[in-house]
Amino acid sequence: MPKQPAIKRIGILTAGGDCPGLNAAIRAVGKACISQFGIEVMGIYDGFRGLAEGHARRFGLDEFSGLLTLGGTILGTGRDKPEKLRLSDGSVVDGVELCAQRYRELGLDCLVCLGGNGTQRNALSLMKAGMRVVTLPKTIDNDIWGTDVTFGYDTAVTIATEAIDRLHSTAESHQRIMVLEVMGNRSGWIALAAGVAGGADIILIPEIPYDPKVVAATVASRGERGRRFSIVAVAEGAFSLREVKAARKAGVELPKVEDREMSAGATVARELAELTGLETRFTVLGYVQRGGTPTPADRLLATRVGTFAAQLLAKGKTGVLVGIRDNDCVAVPLEECADKRKVVPTDHPLIRHARLVGTCFGDEC
Repeated sequence: MPKQPAIKRIGILTAGGDCPGLNAAIRAVGKACISQFGIEVMGIYDGFRGLAEGHARRFGLDEFSGLLTLGGTILGTGRDKPEKLRLSDGSVVDGVELCAQRYRELGLDCLVCLGGNGTQRNALSLMKAGMRVVTLPKTIDNDIWGTDVTFGYDTAVTIATEAIDRLHSTAESHQRIMVLEVMGNRSGWIALAAGVAGGADIILIPEIPYDPKVVAATVASRGERGRRFSIVAVAEGAFSLREVKAARKAGVELPKVEDREMSAGATVARELAELTGLETRFTVLGYVQRGGTPTPADRLLATRVGTFAAQLLAKGKTGVLVGIRDNDCVAVPLEECADKRKVVPTDHPLIRHARLVGTCFGDEC
């Protein structure tokens, strides 16, 4: 394989949903590239559509000032897929070659993409079209394959934990069942961590289909011990065992969150109210989990993966996801992680520890 030319100019973009830590990562990549390695940085606006339309400009060091604690992304973002790109005029095109053309016109030697699972797949498509790419793992869901943790996750868990803490006082005062729905469409990392940290009595995640009767029995058992309230943390992608079996029997996939007739939290609240006869309330935390200032842990993580990415670029190494494994930064070949999702193992240590303190996961009391 011929030696790749040195990387002198990069483009950086953010794609998918916004996430705490994006600006911190942009800052880390940009400052390290410019000040330490003499690599020019082009900021690309509005994700892959912005790349296709050439919405980019050169960034200097001063433009990375003040980003460490800033939520959101200064570059804007979008959920466009290069293969099916909706341009600003409303037309939908196969934008892979268009992105490649703009990449060449901008004089880029590599494209740094900050995003979740969809972004990893999209970056791989661009790589196969001849572009050099490096990706950084951004998502509050913590479900990117190839890294132990993603930036944005700690902030989301912190916000969800604070919500559970606040629900405790209302639940106990009114002797209610309080159901909190958190994000997590296909993976339950947020619900698991926040539920354990917040002392939720019941945690329901997509990886463990739940039996409403088991959950109701847990609530009843708490009542018999004088605990006349319960806190239930539910991932938005949680389904009951009955729903899972019905989907398997019909040979269909479970519906996406946006296609459900009733949200997971509302469903669980209704089931518990019917089975226990107790007053039940549910709260959907929603986009609150994705906004605002990143936690110190996410700032540190974004800085680590961002500066490590700059080091890789200086060495000319591309085609990788920058991840964290065993607390070390690693370069994971993009082909290995772009089409995989990291879900919660049902024997995960945190689940085992939670069961030991009496937490119910809906599959057994």
